[in-house]
Amino acid sequence: MTQQVMNIHLERLMETIRQSAEIGTLPNGGICRLSLTDEDKKMRDLFLQWMKECGLETRVDDFGNMYGRRKGKNNELTPVLAGSHLDTQPKGGKYDGVLGVFGALEVVRTLNDLGVETERPIEIVNFTNEEGARFQPAMLGSGAMAEVFKKQTTLNTKDQKGSVFSEELERIGYTGLKENRQQDPFCFLELHIEQGPVLEDRGKSVGVVTGIQGMTWLEATVTGRTSHTGTTPMNRRKDAVRLASKLIAKVYSLAEEVPDLLVAVGRFQAFPNVINTVADQAVFSIDIRHPEDHVRERFEKLLKETLSTMTLVERMDLQIKDIDKIGTDSFSEDIIEVMEEAAERHGYSYMRMLSGAGHDAKYLNRITPTALLFIPSINGLSHCEEEFSEARDIEKGVQVLFDTVLALANKETL
Repeated sequence: MTQQVMNIHLERLMETIRQSAEIGTLPNGGICRLSLTDEDKKMRDLFLQWMKECGLETRVDDFGNMYGRRKGKNNELTPVLAGSHLDTQPKGGKYDGVLGVFGALEVVRTLNDLGVETERPIEIVNFTNEEGARFQPAMLGSGAMAEVFKKQTTLNTKDQKGSVFSEELERIGYTGLKENRQQDPFCFLELHIEQGPVLEDRGKSVGVVTGIQGMTWLEATVTGRTSHTGTTPMNRRKDAVRLASKLIAKVYSLAEEVPDLLVAVGRFQAFPNVINTVADQAVFSIDIRHPEDHVRERFEKLLKETLSTMTLVERMDLQIKDIDKIGTDSFSEDIIEVMEEAAERHGYSYMRMLSGAGHDAKYLNRITPTALLFIPSINGLSHCEEEFSEARDIEKGVQVLFDTVLALANKETL
């Protein structure tokens, strides 16, 4: 099949993104739309309406993942699946996740406008709780669909306030059926903002992602002894916060010795959390990332040994719990080449790159050929209200997605 150039409708896409940004709007223009909240329900309801307006057959699976199916000439063929997520961080931006879902919606709208019928069906998906901001771990909906996470464990997951995942699904009306899961797609495609500065720094419009680097999440709990701040001499204290601060400093200093390693302590809590009481417990997270699994695993082992030794010297207790561990993934070379051909056809500058952040594509890669596409994030900002991507870059990304979906929806094999 000779593929003619067919252009997406940028103004319509930007209006869709604008309407999305009105749900959960924050004072500085960002979005707070945590998974399975009332704001998430409102967004889901609107997205469902938009899919039905496109003539898609809609359904919801047992993890709340939403699907919209556009029929093909041969509906016995497995579908091309494309999408991302609509939930956000507590102070999130307008484009993270949203672009992938609405980009896929724009692909379908454009195909409808042009009256194009594909051989294979095409399905859009909105995955539940990708961010992990409310329910942990992140990428919960896609991971459960791909059976990386056990069903009952997923449904029983609680947020920090004790709300249960399954009960919140039911509360907002998005408890679906197991048989509605898409477990045999022909392939999966995800468009996303980069969330980093590489594309902007290199002057590239499109990033063709070759894989996602591995990640380890740990939670460290330091236990000392509580005492009165006004009566306990400094040398007689077992101050959990003081030791935790030393351990955290060591986390960063060790990381600086390993090329390409990324670490962060993003969460910290002290107990009993009283001004005039020495804390007897401090709890903090450790996020470790590296493109090579053996390097990340070796660093994790060294880190645990070093922090444990430091704690023993202070005669206190340290427990380090594994929260999540994900290995490095590589994406489909066949799909990568289709994406590059699409970028070249339109004259877009592009580069191959590795993703530093996790995305739903990571778990879909376990069950089907998968690829991920990036567009630039201005100043590399994301997971914040200042997150922004230029309309011209959005257009290029969705256009490459369109061409790729169209090409793959007419392929016999990969």
